[in-house]
Amino acid sequence: MLRDDRREFQRLKLSKPILASMGASNALILDIGMAGAFLEHFGTAAPGERFPLTFRWQGEDVTFLCETARSTIVRLPGGDGKSVASHTGVRFVEATGDARAKLQDLITTFVGRILIAQRANAAGENSESAGATVLARLGEARRMRSRGFITYHFDGNAWWRVPATTPVQPPDGLIRPPTTDW
Repeated sequence: MLRDDRREFQRLKLSKPILASMGASNALILDIGMAGAFLEHFGTAAPGERFPLTFRWQGEDVTFLCETARSTIVRLPGGDGKSVASHTGVRFVEATGDARAKLQDLITTFVGRILIAQRANAAGENSESAGATVLARLGEARRMRSRGFITYHFDGNAWWRVPATTPVQPPDGLIRPPTTDW
């Protein structure tokens, strides 16, 4: 297997995209990891193309020199007739200053929030707490923009599922975003 066949590190799917600059234009970071990111932006990017990617964390700029791994047009031109939107996977080639340490802090913070929310969910907290909100929003930045939730109920013999509009945990089951991969 070639080195480029798979990512070395998993990427964190962000509940809210991070605003960034991709060279001279704006982009949204949808997923991010220690080795790269997944961006949504206007225009196209060719494989191998390099550019600086800058975003803010804790009030400071974080900049990486990136190389495009792949890019796909996801929306054809809008009202202006010329701006296509693309999803682009990039590798981090070089960190500027302490960008790698700042990125590690960002990922650690986000993962910590998710773990706290999952513990609350596993403990059966059924209120609209901050933890429930974190879990509910995990799918919002996903490429497939699905709405609502799916509630799974157990009636003693079998599981059944019902569409739901809120992230409230049911007393006899569990709730998941529709974008969950299980």
